Amino acid sequence: MATLISQNAAVKDRVKKIKRKALDESLQLDVVQEMENSKDLDVVKPKKKKKELIENKQAEIEQEMEMKKLENALFGSLHPVEFGKDNDGNEDSALFFTDRSANSVLSVYEEDGIIVGTDEQIQRKPVWVDEEEEKTNINIAKVNRLRKIRQEEDETLISGSEYVSRLRAQHVKMNPSTEWARQDRNYNSDEDSDQENGDVDSILQTTQDLVVKSSAKLLPGLLEYSRLVDANAQDPSSGPINSVQFHRNGQLLLTGGLDKKLRFFQIDGKRNTKIQTIFVDDCPIRKASFTPDGSQVILSGRRKFFYSFDLVKAKMDKIGPLVGRDEKSLETFEISPDSNTIAFLGNEGYILLVSSKTKELIGTLKMNGTARALAFTNGGQQLMSTGGDGQIYHWDLRTMTCFHKGVDDGCITGTALGSSPNGNIFAAGSDSGIVNIYNRDEFLGGNKKPIKTIENLTTKVDFMRFNSDAQILAICSSMKKNSMKLVHIPSFTVFSNWPPSNRTLQYPRCLDFSPGGGMMAMGNAAGHGELESSCVEEAPLARQQVTNPPSINCGSSSDQAASKNYIFSNALSSPVRRSLQNYHISSQVENQILDSSMDMHADHD
Repeated sequence: MATLISQNAAVKDRVKKIKRKALDESLQLDVVQEMENSKDLDVVKPKKKKKELIENKQAEIEQEMEMKKLENALFGSLHPVEFGKDNDGNEDSALFFTDRSANSVLSVYEEDGIIVGTDEQIQRKPVWVDEEEEKTNINIAKVNRLRKIRQEEDETLISGSEYVSRLRAQHVKMNPSTEWARQDRNYNSDEDSDQENGDVDSILQTTQDLVVKSSAKLLPGLLEYSRLVDANAQDPSSGPINSVQFHRNGQLLLTGGLDKKLRFFQIDGKRNTKIQTIFVDDCPIRKASFTPDGSQVILSGRRKFFYSFDLVKAKMDKIGPLVGRDEKSLETFEISPDSNTIAFLGNEGYILLVSSKTKELIGTLKMNGTARALAFTNGGQQLMSTGGDGQIYHWDLRTMTCFHKGVDDGCITGTALGSSPNGNIFAAGSDSGIVNIYNRDEFLGGNKKPIKTIENLTTKVDFMRFNSDAQILAICSSMKKNSMKLVHIPSFTVFSNWPPSNRTLQYPRCLDFSPGGGMMAMGNAAGHGELESSCVEEAPLARQQVTNPPSINCGSSSDQAASKNYIFSNALSSPVRRSLQNYHISSQVENQILDSSMDMHADHD
């Protein structure tokens, strides 16, 4: 038994050793296999990472190139980009491009921008081409306006592309481009550069106006004009118009009369929109005038006081009576061109000088006879006056003295004075209807003979006005119908076709030329006004085609309701408040107008 037991134990031990050895061998194989697998993984991972990096870098480069293409397409580039083509890495290829829109090849060196090729070869590549043009046929003989693009008389059908090219050629023929707009213009030409430099030097070496007006002169004989819509058509006056005047900007016009209303209109020749109406309760307006600087309106009547209307502040001020003076009427006045002084006609030959800023009396001048008319000259430093003694006085306002006095040839009582804008010529009218035109330098030098005497009026001369370039002198008398004449100053002759023969001007009382000389406004005793237009607005009356300015129709029709919402800013060049103060606007106008004796100037003897 013992032997059998020991033999079984040995067999079991041998079997266990064999199993243990097999297990150890399998474990070693697993470890070796794992080690080999790990080595394989270590080799694969670096290869994948390197490939991913290369792909990412290429994607970034492609994205950057795409962004550059888009930027060049949107904002332009010195180096042209051709879309749809890849960059092969050749740097020189980006410096040149080929334009195949022409029949020949053009090469451009981009850094210097020098175009190589002839003018005939330079063409722009079309952005888009319609393929249907080649398939379309156009019958150019069927439509009358297309026959002009035929190259042969019997030609009828042409292709769409040929039709387009011929239309383009016809457009260029009818609308040739200007020299400065040509793309092939040689800007480096020494001759052109010298000429341009000479033009610049000539401009910088002078103080003359850069914009030169037309040098053409108005010819005598017939005056060409056109009738416009009445200036005050939107709000006619119920009484005589005593004042009409254009603002310095040429767009605003004022009217004033015995109905006590000061009206403002924006003049365009078509609608003439009313801007505002101001009712002056205690003063029938005998005269109203803008100051030359355009900031105020001075108005007066047969009263001891006068009014000042500030256009900027929209404020009406009542001034007077003047301290130390007992004048009962300040109805006649003139404003100096520098807007500093207002000269009123006073009693017994006195001339009252008032400051336009303080509205206070700053001095007086005394004539031998009664004072009837005034006119400033020499930029407002000198004043001319005439009156009951038939003499013309020249005053120096700096010294408040009379430095010259001369007799108006053939005049008994002077009633009107007018001076040209430059002061070289002045005109004097009398109660007999005679108008004498003088050269001022010769008159002051002792030659009292007029250079021309106008005898076309037969009643008292009430008003005279030169236009802006002193080629026309307008004279009128309120004592007779159609008593108004326009004098051609260069020839000293009267235009034969004014006033018009086919209509009446009634009794003209006042007139004014626009600053550009293109229009004239005239007011009459019937309240009607006609607006006439000149063909040359910017070059004042510089041609024969000049239209006589508008006469203002301030007719006797009932007054329209005045709008309170119009603004001066549309008509004034200077800053102005958006609206005027709401002054009282009368709903009923006086039915009785002062008799004709009130229409005459007061005698201040």
